[in-house]
Amino acid sequence: MSKRSFSLPSIRFLMILLISCLGLRLLSLSLYPLMDTTEARYGEMARIMFETGDWITPMFDYNVPFWGKPPLFTWLSSLGFRLFGINEFAARVPHLAVGTGVIGLVYLFAKNAFLSAKIGLFSAVLLASTFSFILLSGAVMTDTALTFSITLSMISFWQAWSHRGKYWGYLFFVGLALGMLSKGPLAVVLIGMSLTLWLLPNGRWKRLWEVLPWGYGSLLFLLLSVPWYAMAEYKTPGFLDYFIVGEHIKRFIVSGWQGDLYGTAHERTRGTIWLYAFISMLPWSPILLWQWVRSIQEGKDTEERSDGFGSFLLLWMIAPLLLFSFSGNILASYTMPCLPPAALLLAHLHQQRPLPNWLYKVGVITPILLITLVTTLHFEIIHPKSQKAILTVWEQQAEALESDLFFLHKRPFSGQYYSGGKAKKQQGEVTTWLPLQQRPFFIVQPKNASTIYPDWTCTNRGETKKETLLFCTQ
Repeated sequence: MSKRSFSLPSIRFLMILLISCLGLRLLSLSLYPLMDTTEARYGEMARIMFETGDWITPMFDYNVPFWGKPPLFTWLSSLGFRLFGINEFAARVPHLAVGTGVIGLVYLFAKNAFLSAKIGLFSAVLLASTFSFILLSGAVMTDTALTFSITLSMISFWQAWSHRGKYWGYLFFVGLALGMLSKGPLAVVLIGMSLTLWLLPNGRWKRLWEVLPWGYGSLLFLLLSVPWYAMAEYKTPGFLDYFIVGEHIKRFIVSGWQGDLYGTAHERTRGTIWLYAFISMLPWSPILLWQWVRSIQEGKDTEERSDGFGSFLLLWMIAPLLLFSFSGNILASYTMPCLPPAALLLAHLHQQRPLPNWLYKVGVITPILLITLVTTLHFEIIHPKSQKAILTVWEQQAEALESDLFFLHKRPFSGQYYSGGKAKKQQGEVTTWLPLQQRPFFIVQPKNASTIYPDWTCTNRGETKKETLLFCTQ
């Protein structure tokens, strides 16, 4: 096989794939609703923040503080609402901008590390065409901001280590601070774990104290991160105990932790994070594994550079997987911080052992999958897990403004978001709450519900595949 066939895909192909992934994701943001539970929950928190003007404490519901996460994700979506109004595009586009920022960091870092703009572009395209990355980057979640923070710190550390300029040392601490505001101490743990595993061998740690501006850098970190934590504890005492002890110790070590104030713990078999990682890195995970196998067969490893660049990328990638291997409470999105180093490591391995360039053209599957997924959600070929459709019907009713709105038994987060916070939950026996009801009301209930509202006349005002909207008057 010719040497040309083992070169990288052309710049033209790489640019088309990059623009396709980012462009299609941007266009898709408004084409399907915020879905339960994560997106709608975080979107509603941002909507309440925007409505109330309280930019300190995210609210799980009106006057119910949310202590589960720092506020960066709500700040992002609230800013989107301020710029574009309250809609799906506004909720998601700031997160996609942050994801695009991660791709930009990877491009600049690879361009510098490999001394090649084309390798930089190749690395950026590998990340952008990782299906889970481009999908999660356009979602209302905490993980994109966390990934940006970790990527900024890790890249800045390497640049400072390589004497690229003093400002990189300060950017390392900025990344730490952003991590504290995006997901808390977990960001510091993940960064610290990656670097500790890399620094301990070969006496690298001896250079650590001269590489980073520990004095002014630590001060910068504290100035950027501590004020919000202090204000949050002052406004809602108990935040620090729940967030630090509960979310970062008990959630990690107690499988099925029952102390969650805002939902249920995500109990999984320990070690499941590795399976999640393989799936999250598609379509590139098989190629990454194959390159690793080739290295082992040749009796080599990822190092092959005197500066330890390969092992730096490898440990950056696997540190979150090692940490979450011991946790029973995980989600697939926890692998997102692994994706930037995975893209860089794949580019590094290609430099060492080139593969035919047609293999990398499998990346075109990502735009195709995006189109397929968004189409199925937009046209409800797959029923989206959202109450937008039934509440769109509710909004069109003449009585909507003058009547109450209830969900029977359970109010989904999307029900709260798409009703502008008006929807309430009615549970328990009808004979308990109905006699106290004074105003006409709309109620959303499952289509198979046989609930009867005595002494009230109820008419069907609309249906979706799963819900019925009733309007009841005395």
